[in-house]
Amino acid sequence: MIITTCLFSVFTFSSSKGTIKAQDFYTSEDHRFSLQIVAKNLGVPWGFDFLPDKKILLTEREGTIKIIDMSAGKITSLEGVPPVYAKGQGGMLDVLVHPHFNENKTLFFSFSKKISTGYTTVIAKGRLKGKKLVSLREIFHAIPANKNTHHYGSRLALDKKGFLFFTVGDRGMRHQAQSLKTHMGKVLRIHQDGRIPKDNPFTQISGARGEIWSIGHRNPQGLTFNPQTGDLWEQEHGPRGGDEINIIEKGVNYGWPVVTFGKEYWGPSIGEGTQKKGMKQPITYWVPSIAPCGLSFYKGNRYKAWKGSLFSGALRGAHLNRLVIKKGKVVKEERLLEKWGERIRNVKEGPDGYLYISVDSGSLFKILPFGDKKSAP
Repeated sequence: MIITTCLFSVFTFSSSKGTIKAQDFYTSEDHRFSLQIVAKNLGVPWGFDFLPDKKILLTEREGTIKIIDMSAGKITSLEGVPPVYAKGQGGMLDVLVHPHFNENKTLFFSFSKKISTGYTTVIAKGRLKGKKLVSLREIFHAIPANKNTHHYGSRLALDKKGFLFFTVGDRGMRHQAQSLKTHMGKVLRIHQDGRIPKDNPFTQISGARGEIWSIGHRNPQGLTFNPQTGDLWEQEHGPRGGDEINIIEKGVNYGWPVVTFGKEYWGPSIGEGTQKKGMKQPITYWVPSIAPCGLSFYKGNRYKAWKGSLFSGALRGAHLNRLVIKKGKVVKEERLLEKWGERIRNVKEGPDGYLYISVDSGSLFKILPFGDKKSAP
């Protein structure tokens, strides 16, 4: 069941898509809410995560990482950031603050890089010292590189045992998503220093890339752990239709491009159909595509009726997607902010219990339940 939302009042905030005021509000089946501007005039804000003391680390696809100080109302560019290849869908991508940041000042981030054989997805690790990134180390390079500039992935997530999970897209070479000899079209798992865990599923297979955790993905741009079950949830872009959400299991094949609910952009079907023995079906999928991006479970109490919901941005669909999950199944879908018309790139819950969203036109917003009188940062 899909529920769409209604807009009350009029837009008055200047943006490329429209305008809003702080007192304007939107309604869903369960809540009314407003949007509060946290930062604007950014590049494409691909990823963000939260630092202590009301600060946010935010990546701009153009190649920068910004520190947003909500208390002081200041935005500072992080120094010491490596050069990126910001062409096509590439650039500075996701960022993840270590859960023990207060002790180790560590962060992880992903980006596209130009090397001698083409372009590839890189995972890097560093420490934040004031406004500078230090002790920078590249802990993973996706193999092989190629000349395409799309389908890099890539989202990052740490589990409770400290393993780093991340995604790499098929880089436009779809057959590689089924090959254990490449990192393309995979969910991967490593130690925080880049070492390959001995219990990864394919480490004993000759020629296989040991970092692989699951295979058969197209372009995964959402990755998050379910706080109730500990399961890893992933979402990916299909072609013309076939965007999907999966619960990721060790060593499992999710089918791309052998099975998919999508079609070629020029019309015909892809692969062998929508299901095949030995290939896992998605939890849910979209036809037509909404181009989902960013994925986060909500576990806070600011919006009580949304607790436990799974949120995703939508690029092509230009809305905030809310999925109600029961016993590992999607029982309801609600599309928020459809009338707004913004490409929502990422969504994440902050330490204050509010949801934050970033949009491609260059802004970061906080979602406030209607009537919340907290002042803007």
